[in-house]
Amino acid sequence: METKTSSDLPPGFRFHPTDEELITFYLKNQAKSKPCPVSIIPEVDIYKFDPWQLPDKAEFGEKEWYFFSPRDRKYPNGVRPNRATVSGYWKATGTDKAIYSGSKYVGVKKALVFYKGKPPKGLKTDWIMHEYRLNDSRKQITKQNGSMRLDDWVLCRIYKKKNSGGRGDHVEKLQLQEIPCQYTDSGKLQVNGNGFLNQQVYMNPMLYQFQ
Repeated sequence: METKTSSDLPPGFRFHPTDEELITFYLKNQAKSKPCPVSIIPEVDIYKFDPWQLPDKAEFGEKEWYFFSPRDRKYPNGVRPNRATVSGYWKATGTDKAIYSGSKYVGVKKALVFYKGKPPKGLKTDWIMHEYRLNDSRKQITKQNGSMRLDDWVLCRIYKKKNSGGRGDHVEKLQLQEIPCQYTDSGKLQVNGNGFLNQQVYMNPMLYQFQ
């Protein structure tokens, strides 16, 4: 696949925003119909496509792709989102992560894994989504009679993890909170002794590194 890039991007441009930056500079601006710092995140209803179709819909990216997407309700009077796609569904994993800008609570990050087929017997794949939602996004929705819209916009980061089975796979499971863990006063992530890993992992915004 040939990567599509915007003509106004400088040479060597890399897009690696933090969770806080995605919320405060991109999703918040999108929700208020304001321009983003750089226009490389397209508006795509990701649930109308399977994840392997999404890279072709992206404006930028080689190994991870970003989208602004609406979310619809699964049931008319409920708040559960409809996460079904053409060939499968996205399933949440781990617990939601609160995103702060300084001391202000600004949004939520949710990790999801794509399964092929129909629940509850879907086949787990290596496709991962990080979904970012504003803390007050649902307050912005004026529910009309018969409307299935849950959120006008969420920001989704899509990528396919490497199924190496080695250290990288353990790191991925830690990020998705599929391995039990707890935070210690020293700022490290101590993996529980439940038959998984008996090691410590330093917490760094950009890198997890095993001792």
